Amino acid sequence: MELLNFIFRLGVLFAIYGFLWGIFEVILAMITSGRSRTLIEIYTIRGIKYLFLVNVTFIFCFENASTQLLAIYKTIFAGLILLTYFTGKLQKNQMKSVFLNISKGKLMNNSVYFNARFEKIIISIALITFALLWFFPDYAVNPISTWFKESIINIEETPIFGFIFKVIGFFFLMNLIGKMISAVNFLIKGDQSQNNDDFTDNNTLGNDGEFVEYEEV
Repeated sequence: MELLNFIFRLGVLFAIYGFLWGIFEVILAMITSGRSRTLIEIYTIRGIKYLFLVNVTFIFCFENASTQLLAIYKTIFAGLILLTYFTGKLQKNQMKSVFLNISKGKLMNNSVYFNARFEKIIISIALITFALLWFFPDYAVNPISTWFKESIINIEETPIFGFIFKVIGFFFLMNLIGKMISAVNFLIKGDQSQNNDDFTDNNTLGNDGEFVEYEEV
C-alpha cells in the first residue's frame, strides 16, 4: 500500500515540479526580454531541469521508507518512471520541432530548437546521475533540491491547489504507467504486424515457395 501511495505521489511531484519550473521559465524569459535562445542555452536549461528533477525524485524515494527494502523498491520504480518520462519528453520535443519546422517551411535537420543527440545526452546524464545517487545520496541534498521538495510538499498540502495537482498527477502517472506497460508488451511480444505479415506470406505460398492457385486469380 505504501508503494502504491509513493507511485501516486510521484505523479503529483512531477506535475508540481513542472508547474514550478514553468514559473522559472517565465521569469527567465522576462529577464532576457524574450530573446531567442541558442541550442546550447536550450539544452543547458533543460539539462539543469532534468538533474534537479532527478535529485528531488531521489529524495522522495527515502521519505517515509520504513525499511531499506522498501527504499530499494521505490528507487527502482522511480527510475523506471523517470526513464518513461524522459523518453516521452524526447518524443514530444521531436514532434514539436517537426511541426514548428513544417510551419516555417524548413527541414527538421535545420532545427534550432531540437537536437536528438543533445536530447539523448542530457537524458543519459540524468539517468546515470539518478543511479549514482544511490551510492552517493548526500549529493542529492542541496539548497535548490531542498527548496523544490519543500515547495512541492507545501503546494500538495494546500486544500485547493493540492487537490488540483493530485488530479493532474493521477492522470499524468496513469499515462506514464500505460506507456510502460505498452513498452513491456512490445518487448515481450515483439512487432505483431511483422508476425502477421509472416503468417500471411506462409499462407499464400505453396510448399515450394510458389503462389497457390487462388493467388493467381
